[in-house]
Amino acid sequence: MRTVFSRPEKFHMYYKETIRQMNDIGIGSLVIICLIAVFIGAVTAVQFSYQLSGGLVPRYYIGYVVRDIVIIELAPTFTCLVLAGKVGSNMAAEIGGMRQKEHIDAMEIMGVNTATFLILPKVIAAVTVIPLLVAIAAFVGNAGGYIATVPTGLLTSEEYIQGLRAFFIDFNVVMMFVKGLVFSFILTTVSCYQGYFVKGGSIELGQASTAAVVYSSILILLFDYLIAIVLTQ
Repeated sequence: MRTVFSRPEKFHMYYKETIRQMNDIGIGSLVIICLIAVFIGAVTAVQFSYQLSGGLVPRYYIGYVVRDIVIIELAPTFTCLVLAGKVGSNMAAEIGGMRQKEHIDAMEIMGVNTATFLILPKVIAAVTVIPLLVAIAAFVGNAGGYIATVPTGLLTSEEYIQGLRAFFIDFNVVMMFVKGLVFSFILTTVSCYQGYFVKGGSIELGQASTAAVVYSSILILLFDYLIAIVLTQ
């Protein structure tokens, strides 16, 4: 990591690569993130509607619970777990392929700081774009809860919107973005590490891509727990 964050040689080269990575990570993942988020919100709303069907709790609490659980937990965690599989494995395979074809060795002979050039733009792009994807996922998840409850008659539109606006705590949004930043840094650095130090042939490259997804997912869940403990005390 010390090598990755050393001074770049030519800033315009890093800028172009960072923009390309932001496009690949952000625009390339937008559809799958929205698709997953809308179903997560819908399923969460239906499940809580079923649990609160006894009549003791006001119906608008469904919108309140869906909003908080999507913002605090489901949007950042599920988004980054999906991106660990989609983006992380791609990063490991891309850098690992360059290592196997000796492109990295050739760049080092030319005097290029390969760790900085190959990894730093990915890290910057990820910590910039992924929190935005998390915010979009939170919005779409709440919209999915609306779609699953209002048109089907489980709630009225006024009840669901009342739940979304009830007992709102600003700090929950801060927690969501903190998780998005930490998770994006984890999935990027772990995946790039696995690809940068891969050895062997195509079998080892496949193993490195799998390891990138597995290790990233485990660390994301671990830091999800740690962040929840630290920020909710």
